[in-house]
Order: sequence, then structure tokens, then C-alpha cells
Amino acid sequence: MSPAAPAGRKKGLIAAATGAIFALLFYVFCGLYSVQPIGALPDGATAIVWRGTGEPFFNSPDALCLERMGHVSLLCRGMAMSQAPADRIILRLPYQAWAYSASTGGKHFER
Repeated sequence: MSPAAPAGRKKGLIAAATGAIFALLFYVFCGLYSVQPIGALPDGATAIVWRGTGEPFFNSPDALCLERMGHVSLLCRGMAMSQAPADRIILRLPYQAWAYSASTGGKHFER
């Protein structure tokens, strides 16, 4: 075994530990907020946001309606959209259907 092998292994362990810590911090402090394509936002949107206290990792206006009212309606969706985390956006992304689906527990609603 050459002396360079343990140094390379040590660098790999440091990189893996750094990646794991970054992933954990991202999960604790950030989240994905998805808005399904609707009339007001025809292409939909997904954003990486700073999470508020008690906010789930995957969130959407429809998920808020399900949590608070047990169903999704046009009125509830509009009220939930007014509470979107617009002031906490880190990065805007194109609509990600899988993130929306994760926020609603796999349910999809009329656009």
C-alpha cells in the first residue's frame, strides 16, 4: 500500500461527510414550493424556498387546502396562493410535477 492511498481515502471521506452535512442542512432549512399550471400561471412554477416553521419540505397551494379544509376549491386555492412564500424564494425553477405530486400525497386536481 502506498502512502498516497490513505490520503486519497481521507479526502473521499471528507467530501462524503461534507456532502451529507450539506444535504441535511438543505433538508432542514429549505423546501420546494410548486404551483400547478393554472389560468393565472399557465406554465406552473416550482421554487426552492426557505422553509417557515412547521412547513413541509414539499408544499403547494393545493397541499395547504388539503391540510386546512380537506379539499381543494378555486376559492381556497386563491387564498393559499396569496400566502405563497414569495419573500422566501431562493431559486425559481420550471414546474416540477413530481414535487407537486409529493406535496399533495400523489393527488392531482383540476387546473
